Amino acid sequence: MQDYIEVEFRSGRLGYYLNPGGLPVQPEDLIIVEVERGDDLAQVIHLSVSDEDMDSQAVVGKNYAIRRLANDEDKEKLKNISFEEEKASTTFQQILERYSFEMKLIETVYQFDGNKLTFFFTAEGRIDFRTFVRELATVFKTRIELHQTTGRDEAKRLGGFGMCGNQYCCGSFLKRFNQVTIKMAKDQNLAGNLSKISGPCGRLLCCLNFEEDFYVEEAKDFPIIGTCVSYKDTKMLVFRIDVIAKKIYLSNEDNVVIDMTPDQFKKLEILSIPDIEPC
Repeated sequence: MQDYIEVEFRSGRLGYYLNPGGLPVQPEDLIIVEVERGDDLAQVIHLSVSDEDMDSQAVVGKNYAIRRLANDEDKEKLKNISFEEEKASTTFQQILERYSFEMKLIETVYQFDGNKLTFFFTAEGRIDFRTFVRELATVFKTRIELHQTTGRDEAKRLGGFGMCGNQYCCGSFLKRFNQVTIKMAKDQNLAGNLSKISGPCGRLLCCLNFEEDFYVEEAKDFPIIGTCVSYKDTKMLVFRIDVIAKKIYLSNEDNVVIDMTPDQFKKLEILSIPDIEPC
């Protein structure tokens, strides 16, 4: 497989380009690249791309070219584009007031050569905005694209800091959103208060996905929640495990709680296991 470099466009989209001419690029460099309709500016992210990323991207068809490194004139033009994007956002809001549907504009991005203008927005449900797009195209006299985003996309675009004190994962290093489930929270004993493990996007924290494999692997030495055992001639139920503290918590009908280590638990008589035999 040929070597690609990975770039990120101002819209947040990732792209992969061959560098057959050996252009001396480094991470964070700004470059001018060919896109489907014209040229755009992008920032170099990586000088190589893994097979996994290539497979997920499924790079096929035409290989677009790297034009050149961005020069001082390009960087000055970028400042003017930011000003034009602010004006476009204001015009968008003014036109939107004449329509019955509700949209929240998140970000406005011009393609570097001006051949496309993209509006990123959030809205409740699907919206038929064909007439709206035609009016925008008439006003701005360029190709218009409306992109409906999710709560996570909005957090990534707006940026900010999480409860950990660091920048949002989605806005700093996370390239793709992985599925985060309530099971992951339960595996990590964090399902008690969902508001504390949800991000500003209203979804479960992306970082729950980072340590899931560790908790699943460590939990192999622990009993299943709901396992019924005999402890000092009393039936007790496993209601919680803590793989970090290496503790297993048991409770009986009188809500008496005791804790023990996995080695101590192995010495108890198991009366039943969930989904196999009721206690």
